[in-house]
Amino acid sequence: MADGDNKSANMIAQETAQLEEQLQGWGEVILAGDRVVRWEKPWFPGALMGATTMLFLMIYYLDPSVLTGLSCAVMLLCLADYLVPTLAPRVFGSNKWTTEQQQRFHEICGNLVKTQRRTVGWWKRLCALKEEKPKMYFASVISSLLAVAWIGQQVHNLFLTYLIVSFLLLLPGMNQHGVITKYASMAKREINKLLKQKEKKNE
Repeated sequence: MADGDNKSANMIAQETAQLEEQLQGWGEVILAGDRVVRWEKPWFPGALMGATTMLFLMIYYLDPSVLTGLSCAVMLLCLADYLVPTLAPRVFGSNKWTTEQQQRFHEICGNLVKTQRRTVGWWKRLCALKEEKPKMYFASVISSLLAVAWIGQQVHNLFLTYLIVSFLLLLPGMNQHGVITKYASMAKREINKLLKQKEKKNE
């Protein structure tokens, strides 16, 4: 078991080092974005939501077709991929890169690698469920897709995308400031109260 854990840790370390090397030109931008999504300043959540809202209002106003939207998104990604590594050192100053910043950048890359491995793990578990329990796999996948299809039918596509993007952008900050833990514990207490009341009624 220890050998397996060591092997996994070594693989994560190698993948993290590779990702750090690939994202080195984006280091300053990633650290700046990390500070924003973790709400290092009280006004960051408001600025984040304001920028997201403005972007989606612009998309709503322009109402581009799917092909135009995809083309513009890929074009912006290509421009960013070309310009950011060139301009970031001039804007942020690469000579100011400290040990603390390097450590934080290493942590971010490590978290990205772990998230990728978790996603692959979930996919493998789903494939294993398909092989071992095909009926359960079929029932769970079909019911989940039906629920998603129903939600998509009830809520406008752009508004639903806005809600998902906003939630994902606010998630690191909520996690950092204990908002999720707070409300999860409150929900857990309420559920326990309801269960106790039900037990008392049954008695």
